[in-house]
Amino acid sequence: MVTKGEETRERILDRAFRLASRDGLEGLSIGGLATDLGLSKSGLFAHFGSKEDLQVAVLEMAAAEFETAVMRPAFRAARGLPRLKKMFDLWLSWADDPGKPGGCVFMAASTELDDHEGRPREHLVETQKRLFAAIEKTAQLAVEEGHFRKDLDVEQLAFELYSILLGYNQRKRLLRAPDAGSRARTAFDRLVAWASR
Repeated sequence: MVTKGEETRERILDRAFRLASRDGLEGLSIGGLATDLGLSKSGLFAHFGSKEDLQVAVLEMAAAEFETAVMRPAFRAARGLPRLKKMFDLWLSWADDPGKPGGCVFMAASTELDDHEGRPREHLVETQKRLFAAIEKTAQLAVEEGHFRKDLDVEQLAFELYSILLGYNQRKRLLRAPDAGSRARTAFDRLVAWASR
């Protein structure tokens, strides 16, 4: 059974997650969040002792949601290229989810935290390393299944796939270009063709 404290914590996190996707992690304000949710600052501090604790909790929530929305369904697809395609499609959907008004929290946090030392950055770095490892493993399985060539540099493939998503996010969010999705898919198809040669 969920306690009232756990329910309040979840409500705070949900709101903070949506605000962070729009305003960034640094845009999270304990006072503003407390006011927005009808809580006292001390009430919010009872759940998150500091802004840094709140930022880490938001990143943990984002990682859990990404796991549920993208990685688990992708890993249910057939090994190799079908799995990589599923991962890519779901990742695009994740970035476009209207529940995240600013798009992918990780993309925003990456530019925000790249030069800031501390627990939020450390957590984000570990999350992104796990993501790269999952892409590399998926590409390696595609090699083993015969979908990709045997001498494929799976780290390079992971780098380029991630770069496509970064470019997509920039083109869609910043430039508001309606062709962002089609360009990302074209880039993905070219990446697959390169890996298959």
